[in-house]
Amino acid sequence: MPQLNKLRTAQSGGPDGDTVPPSSARLRTALTVFFALDGFLFAGWVVRIPAIKHQTGASASTLGLALLGVSAGAVITMMLAGGLCRRFGSHPVTVVCGVLLSLAIALPAQTHSALSLGLVLLVFGSAYGAMNVAMNSAAVDMVAGLRRPVMPSFHAAFSLGGMLGAGLGGLVAGGLSPATHLLVLTGVGLLVTAAVGPTLLRHRAPRTVSVADRTEQPRRMTGRTRNVVLLFGVIALCTAYGEGALADWSALHLEQDLHARPGIAAAGYSLFALAMTAGRLTGTALLEHLGQTRTLVVGGATGAAGMLLGSLAPTAWPALLGFAVAGLGLANIFPVSVGRAGELAGPSGVAAASTIGYGGLLLGPPVIGFLADWVSLPLALTTVAVLAGAAAALGYAARHATARA
Repeated sequence: MPQLNKLRTAQSGGPDGDTVPPSSARLRTALTVFFALDGFLFAGWVVRIPAIKHQTGASASTLGLALLGVSAGAVITMMLAGGLCRRFGSHPVTVVCGVLLSLAIALPAQTHSALSLGLVLLVFGSAYGAMNVAMNSAAVDMVAGLRRPVMPSFHAAFSLGGMLGAGLGGLVAGGLSPATHLLVLTGVGLLVTAAVGPTLLRHRAPRTVSVADRTEQPRRMTGRTRNVVLLFGVIALCTAYGEGALADWSALHLEQDLHARPGIAAAGYSLFALAMTAGRLTGTALLEHLGQTRTLVVGGATGAAGMLLGSLAPTAWPALLGFAVAGLGLANIFPVSVGRAGELAGPSGVAAASTIGYGGLLLGPPVIGFLADWVSLPLALTTVAVLAGAAAALGYAARHATARA
């Protein structure tokens, strides 16, 4: 890959007058914090879903319908976010969305009906979807600048934030109301954004080629490039479906079907996030040794096996083990898929693959809700294993596209 044009410009005294810009390490740290914040806030919301379900009096199916508000808001803003990143830069969009997401997370606990919950989740989903596209676009530029497959490390921060958010939620579930808990998360989100946001706002993302070279082609994805981007988007969808399902339904499954205490129930998603963190922290080494295809295939197969155990185990402890194994398996599939799409088509590729992929993350929970009413929640969760296996198969099918694209 060519050298970083923008870093070169900054080092020689760029147009902004910065003769001593922050190192790539500082920019990477700031971006990592935003990934962690995103996971922390999202997990803080999902572990309070059982309490908010009770507060609103929603059934499993009406709750699933309300959760479509997150899906709809995210899908609407994801493609728009790609255009905003091309126009204003991924760093400013990330910071603005960090503020909006922090404010929006307090809204669900103020609702008392499934309809009002769905409406505020539309706002929450809009901020969440746009922030994820912006962060991933910035991460693709950083990965290209570092010339190493470090995309999993950013997603490891998301998983770590999710683990911490879920763990905190489990600790305070018995002592704090959802309204108080989520309001505290609003304050945390605004403080973190204020602390690290200026680093992103003052400096543009590093790029490996000039803007003229990178922007024209990604905006006109045609033919084979578009097909490969869509393929990686579908792979991301298959695994993100499992992330969304576990985020929103693991606690309810453990508490309702396996009669676990609230603290143990909240630990389900926390263990899943911890396993994903461990898997993603080792993701760079895994990709360097196994390559993309083997990483996708092995990860999908492992995730499928773990989810079969997690969904069908008769007691809570084997289910928790299954969730952990699923987290290890699914850990690197999404970052590999979105990163590859970004390499091919820049922000347009990230937006397209993220829209498809996060569609799985956000559509999974309501699908699980409807299936839970029709059959049962444990059987509904087995669909996660089915799609994880599909991700493995598609990853193997994409081996030639990965090599030649």
